[in-house]
Amino acid sequence: MGFFDRNRDELEAKGYDKSRLPPGQYLTDRFPVLHVGDVPTYKPGEWSLAIDGLVERPFVVSFDELRAMPATTLTTDIHCVTKWSKFDTTWTGVRVRDLFERAGVKKSATHVMGHAEHGYTANLPLADIMRDDSLVVYQYEGADIDPIHGGPVRLLIPQLYFWKSPKWLRRLELIPEDAPGFWEENGYHMYGDPFLEQRFWGD
Repeated sequence: MGFFDRNRDELEAKGYDKSRLPPGQYLTDRFPVLHVGDVPTYKPGEWSLAIDGLVERPFVVSFDELRAMPATTLTTDIHCVTKWSKFDTTWTGVRVRDLFERAGVKKSATHVMGHAEHGYTANLPLADIMRDDSLVVYQYEGADIDPIHGGPVRLLIPQLYFWKSPKWLRRLELIPEDAPGFWEENGYHMYGDPFLEQRFWGD
């Protein structure tokens, strides 16, 4: 019996539904730290998020303004392309859809490019980022997000591999067609569905 088979049997023994774990993944209680570049050291008051591109009313929101908006708390599973998954993680933030409704998305927009520190980017279909569970988050497990996990603010797109949820988010740009982000330009899948094992080009 292989490692992944043993891990799935352990899930069942703990009362979890094995179907929650995507193929090729293992469950962990830890929160592994993986990112591009050094951890930024700016304070929350220095952070801002731009919503621009193909929108009627581009704007910039500060950290305090974001936290003053109606908040959503979501408990969800997350899945990293490096094969770890973590169940029942709890996040608090603002629905991306609410930010986009304020900006007024133009009909020509089909995708979104998320921009983060160190020039990191991640591409997303507009339909995915408009879901109820797609959030701009500032709390993890009831506390401010630790900088090593993307604080003060990161994107949360739980239905896709976690590289699609950029740490240290600074900009959401509405674009007219799909375009590769940082990891997509380096061989990762353009979409990244963990249940289809869309890790790399051709998967």
